Amino acid sequence: MSQRQILQVFEQYQKARTQFVQTVADLASRPQNTETLQNAGVMSLLRPLLLDAVPTIQQTAALALGRLANYNDDLAEAVVKGDILPQLVFSLAEQNRFYKKAAAFVLRAVAKHSPELAQAVVDCGALDALVISLEEFDPGVKEAAAWAIGYIARHNAQLSQAVVDAGVVPLLVLCMQEPEIALRRVAASALSDIAKHSPELAQTVVDTGAIAHLAQMILNPDAKLKRQIFSALSQIAKHSVDVAEMVVEAEIFPAALVCLKDPDEYVRKNVATLIREITKHTPELSQIIVNVGGIAAVIDYLGDSRGNVRLPGIMMLGYVATHSENLAMAVIVSKGVPQLAICLEEEQEDHIKAATAWAFGQIGRHTPEHAKAIAVANVFPKLLSLYLDSESSEDLQVKAKKALKSILQKCTYLPALEPLLYEAPSNILKHVICQFSKVLPHDSKARRLFVTSGGLKKVQEIKAEPGSAIQEYINAINSCYPEEIVRYYSPGYSEILLERIDNYQPV
Repeated sequence: MSQRQILQVFEQYQKARTQFVQTVADLASRPQNTETLQNAGVMSLLRPLLLDAVPTIQQTAALALGRLANYNDDLAEAVVKGDILPQLVFSLAEQNRFYKKAAAFVLRAVAKHSPELAQAVVDCGALDALVISLEEFDPGVKEAAAWAIGYIARHNAQLSQAVVDAGVVPLLVLCMQEPEIALRRVAASALSDIAKHSPELAQTVVDTGAIAHLAQMILNPDAKLKRQIFSALSQIAKHSVDVAEMVVEAEIFPAALVCLKDPDEYVRKNVATLIREITKHTPELSQIIVNVGGIAAVIDYLGDSRGNVRLPGIMMLGYVATHSENLAMAVIVSKGVPQLAICLEEEQEDHIKAATAWAFGQIGRHTPEHAKAIAVANVFPKLLSLYLDSESSEDLQVKAKKALKSILQKCTYLPALEPLLYEAPSNILKHVICQFSKVLPHDSKARRLFVTSGGLKKVQEIKAEPGSAIQEYINAINSCYPEEIVRYYSPGYSEILLERIDNYQPV
């Protein structure tokens, strides 16, 4: 065989390998093919091609493996069991930028499925190789490495700590300063995934100066970048008063409030989440948000949103109101109660209704004036129906009941209380009767209305245990009226009168 013929054989073999990996990579991009490819033993066929002498074959083999591993955890596990990861990690330090991107993609695809698979990626020494990739000149390699790091860190605090210990955080902060938007997005996302697990991890991110760099980008026109920026700031701020204060001190307000009207739904939600995470800590932090117009902005946001996007805004109003009478009144004055009532009426998901009921409880529990604001919005019947509805989740029932009780204990607005006399179960009715027993002794006009509306008659019909709290409240109400009036409205009194008529002998 001549030299030329030998070269032709090698060329054909190379073409065959190239065609094979390209076809597999193409097939692997369509989910319907993955099971067939796995059954055909494609993993063991791709593995030797990772060490192929031809760079394009190596890269395409890695890409195919990444697409397969990305599909489900079974395929990702097959990559781990096939001893493919050590090979990829070794090649990350040696090969060109195209291969490095493909190798980082495989590591990400494996790590994303579960903490166990992410741990397998860490155990094969991937973090050191990914750190080196973060220092590469090529932004595409940095992006692929940062993405893989984020997918490792997102699972739990232990994996995040491993990422931190590898020295990743300062390099991610440097990536935030690169001109490429895509790299900044992924770096911010990775910082968010690291910071979310514990105060210590969040502090590590803060100590590298990340907040200042994140804060500079809150008004960037790129929506996907803003999503990640606000997510990262939220995950940092949620852990403690100290880090929340540092986020506020970065002077992101009031500029960030503009983003509550951003066209991108996720940007809006992440901004609302950030505000919620700040306000939940202390009255002082809540007051800062109130002072820059945060309450009005969040109420407008609730009016413009639907579904789960509303949840952080609803909770933010509840957290603000929790801290003090004045802050709760700020929510009322800004027309927060009618907007929350709309949310309670419109939303279908129980967890959103539960959060809204909780927020009402936080607003109305302070004083009679606060409770009246809730009562006037006609919220009591809705809260009661949610509590009594057997189809409501247990959490919704508990929160609706708790909110009702805490507001009723402060409510002296009788027109809103009276309908509850006819509909409320005994455990709620007790609080309603208690409020009447407090108000009626001091208000003659209310006493008269209570008779003419049928309220007094209804109270006489309530069957209470002698000596019980509710019986004492009924006695207190009855003592506000002449004895004959109470007798007149008592059950069975008409029969007594008829009996007296029957026994009456005219002169």
